[in-house]
Amino acid sequence: MTDQGPAANDTPGLDLAVFAEFFSGVCPGAMSGPLTASVIAGGRSNLTYLVTDGSTSWVVRRPPLGHVLATAHDMGREFKILSALKDTDVPVARPLAMCTDESILGAPFYVMQYVEGTTYRWAPQLEAVGPARTASISHHFTEKLAVLHALDPVSVGLGDLGRPDGYVERQIRRWGKQFESSKSRELAGIYELMALLEANLPPAQAPAIVHGDYRIDNVIINADDEVAAIVDWEMSTLGDPLADLGLLLVYNRLATISSALGDASTAPGYLTEAEGIASYAAVTSRDLSHLPFYIALGSFKLAVILEGIHFRYTQGQTVGKGFDLIGDVVAPVIQSGIAELS
Repeated sequence: MTDQGPAANDTPGLDLAVFAEFFSGVCPGAMSGPLTASVIAGGRSNLTYLVTDGSTSWVVRRPPLGHVLATAHDMGREFKILSALKDTDVPVARPLAMCTDESILGAPFYVMQYVEGTTYRWAPQLEAVGPARTASISHHFTEKLAVLHALDPVSVGLGDLGRPDGYVERQIRRWGKQFESSKSRELAGIYELMALLEANLPPAQAPAIVHGDYRIDNVIINADDEVAAIVDWEMSTLGDPLADLGLLLVYNRLATISSALGDASTAPGYLTEAEGIASYAAVTSRDLSHLPFYIALGSFKLAVILEGIHFRYTQGQTVGKGFDLIGDVVAPVIQSGIAELS
């Protein structure tokens, strides 16, 4: 994670002395000296910390401080997914320890392997490596999503990760409820978009493991320009895999409007939308004819997530920079979703 520097000089939500005592107990001998830590920049939801003893590094994940959306920050779920995928063709950081005792850090958390590589969020990062490598990175990144969706959940012990039947309908209801729980202002079009989704349900797809927030800065790219690890599994479940593809396209489109969430997809050489869809389709036999619906669904979901982040920002419960820009991109995301189904 070489391009993810500290977002702050302290580590709110991570008491290093308390953590060191826990970690030395569950992984005896792992630490060889005093620990230091930094908040890994880029996260807009769960908090992620880089912890090191000077010779070895680890990553710690915990829920955000303050207002927390129900079911959206389940550390045990993330840890279970990493444990199931660690020896598959889906690259993940190796999980090391899980803690459900909230008296230690104030919330459940887990520790995982630090994966060497680069997380690309900004266009200048990709511009620095050139269009050819950018094309390769975006191709491998998109193709790896199809690899995830081709994996049999039952074969890796994730057959009980979620209820795939009725997934799309439940997503619409779930994010509608999440919006109501995070609502701090009126948002034009949010209910119209929800109604359009309910009126345009596509045929059910064969279920797969859905990442839930697949985007370029949720993967770590190695020196060969391939995916070394997919991260941020907090919203993963079993369901319709095209929801992942639709949301990815929403993220890519949003980058052309605002850089609030990153603008890597605007770099020269990054796959166009058509090329990205083709890259995904090359390794799957899934029906992509209803993709506009999934783009609209991704718009709805992202709008609600961003509104939740905006709410936490207004309450002073976010850590890091850039949160002041989040509230401004919610309305364009909603309107983009409406346009897909109108």
